[in-house]
Amino acid sequence: MNLSRLERLLGYQFKDQRLLVQALTHRSHSATHNERFEFLGDSILNFTVAAILFHRLQREDEGDLSRIRASLVKQATLADIAHRLELPQFLRLGEGELKSGGFRRPSILADALEAIFAAVYLDSDVPSVQAVIEGLYTPLLDSVDFNTLGKDAKTLLQEVLQGRKFALPVYNVVATSGAAHDQQFEVECFIAELDMRSQASGSSRRAAEQAAARKMLDALEKVLPKGSAKKRVRKVAQLTLPVAVEQEKK
Repeated sequence: MNLSRLERLLGYQFKDQRLLVQALTHRSHSATHNERFEFLGDSILNFTVAAILFHRLQREDEGDLSRIRASLVKQATLADIAHRLELPQFLRLGEGELKSGGFRRPSILADALEAIFAAVYLDSDVPSVQAVIEGLYTPLLDSVDFNTLGKDAKTLLQEVLQGRKFALPVYNVVATSGAAHDQQFEVECFIAELDMRSQASGSSRRAAEQAAARKMLDALEKVLPKGSAKKRVRKVAQLTLPVAVEQEKK
């Protein structure tokens, strides 16, 4: 396996490339795998991102910093970075995982990325791994809106409406279907001042409410007058990840 391209994308050249190989090895491949590396890398990542945010965002309080960090280190974000590194082609997976498309699975990609951070640390030192993480995160940090990052659709909708002195939206369950263990909820989101309604379904009431709020945010972008409120809705639509309705737990 030629790992020189991955090293170039990481911006780090290993002295002991065996560490990188282990970081890329899933437990389905062999007994020498990356799970212990993942444990260490997760802690290194959280500390490094926390330090970056602490110095970058000096006016944010603890709650906002925690919200932003959680969004930056969550599985979906790590999987996106892993794709930028072309990580799927370098993973070492067992035959079963290969056949089931494990190289595309976000959880496997995120775990491998955290394991790589541990490998860099074990191969060098704390400043070196922090430099790697900062290099990977800088494009993301330079492009996001920290005011909306990590906030769910209901929170963002509430902020948009409060900014225009509107009352909060009302959510009502309008229908349920399916067996008790596999129900689907249909929820309506209603804004009285605008006489606007949106409906969405989900595997829980909470998931359906989030999906309905997302639809309402999209609709508001089309009807609100031009100005700061409309720009805010546009930012919300661009920077908030879609609600994973089917995966939301009851």
